[in-house]
Amino acid sequence: MSIPFSSTHYRIPQGFGNLLEGLTREILREQPDSIPAFAAAYFENLLEKRDKTNFDPAEWGTKVDDRFYNNHAFKEQEPLEKCEPGKEKSQTSMKEVTALNESSEEDKDMEENAALKIQAAFRGHLAREEVKKMKSSDLQEKTEENE
Repeated sequence: MSIPFSSTHYRIPQGFGNLLEGLTREILREQPDSIPAFAAAYFENLLEKRDKTNFDPAEWGTKVDDRFYNNHAFKEQEPLEKCEPGKEKSQTSMKEVTALNESSEEDKDMEENAALKIQAAFRGHLAREEVKKMKSSDLQEKTEENE
């Protein structure tokens, strides 16, 4: 049994958990001999990718986490033509919107397939319930005839 030394609770910065999950996944996948050296190389690679693509996985992870709390992080943004002249959107936000639009088609197909499966399962359930009712009514009729 452990005894806490203080009642202080530290808050994990947003996006940090996702970075650690990614590191952990890669460590489990690669099984490196030196985990600290692998982690250093992993984060160096992430920094290089962020500099080249303007995509920050920590920022994206923050928005994913935020999505579960208020669902405003992934709403589609207005195209550049509709924006006010003085305001420009960052390259990151436009890339995220296009990435979301591309994945939304796949998501729609997956959602449609899931809905079809749920509907088929529910129809099967209704049919089984109907058969049970028919069987119970047949048994009741037979018992009434025997009496």
